[in-house]
Amino acid sequence: MKALAALACILFAAGAQAEPFAVRVGDSRIGLDAPPGFSDTTFTGSPRLQELAEALTSASNRILLFAISDADLRRFTQGDSPELRRYMIAVTPKGLERERVTAAMFATFVSDSLQELGTPPPAGADYRKYLDSKQGGQAALLARLRNDTDVVSVLQGTRVPAASQGLFAPEKPAQYLLSTTTLVLLRGKALNLTVYTGYDGAGDLDWIRVTTARWVEELKRLNESR
Repeated sequence: MKALAALACILFAAGAQAEPFAVRVGDSRIGLDAPPGFSDTTFTGSPRLQELAEALTSASNRILLFAISDADLRRFTQGDSPELRRYMIAVTPKGLERERVTAAMFATFVSDSLQELGTPPPAGADYRKYLDSKQGGQAALLARLRNDTDVVSVLQGTRVPAASQGLFAPEKPAQYLLSTTTLVLLRGKALNLTVYTGYDGAGDLDWIRVTTARWVEELKRLNESR
């Protein structure tokens, strides 16, 4: 039985390797792929993972991809709880799914989606101190990463307030989260890509910037060849 269980885990993990796949959005087929080190979870059919993905986006969006790290996927398939420190989701607005999105329509979509983000802090600001000045649990705009006619990307941060562990237990320190939101026009369709990571230091900031940029470029390359 142990051998069969081990074989099942191996076969399951092999099927989870990140490979490009196509999804139909209206009359178009959009090529999708998770960044290296991450795998789409749709194939698992897990209600738990589906609920988590749905909690990350509005009901007005259709989820195309929800990816967690390969290590987290292995934990999940072995019955352990995934850490979920880094993950990502790709969605498309249901209201535009059957439309051929023009540049003008995409510009309106961007404006409607990002108009209430506010103003980012000055360049070189200490993001942790900046988030400490904001209301806990509320996302704050940290930087505008890209602003092209077909790609608009922003960086946001959130401070999760410290939690009390009990009358005599030490208070759990505040946690910080980073996310990028990237709106992309691909093959006449509007996509919203969001990447999440815990924020413990500069390495996390570098990681989310690089991962976001590479993911967007890979999806553009993948769809140019379709």
